[in-house]
Amino acid sequence: MPTSFLEIVELPDGRIILRRAEDEEVLVTLDFSADAKAFLQGHHVEVAKAMLNVGVQMAGRLAEGEIEQDEQPRVLH
Repeated sequence: MPTSFLEIVELPDGRIILRRAEDEEVLVTLDFSADAKAFLQGHHVEVAKAMLNVGVQMAGRLAEGEIEQDEQPRVLH
């Protein structure tokens, strides 16, 4: 992915997206359920920012070859 500024936006319907600042194309969408939002007591945007930050860092490390990609199927917990 080319280097560009990324922005995190909360849409009117409550979804949180990551996109390039100069583009309307959505790169990632996070959609917290009502139960999750209640559990987070209104802090879902901060959690989304943290999740997206770690994801972008991991993508950068993968792109730079710092992390080897597993060819085996993985179980996500």
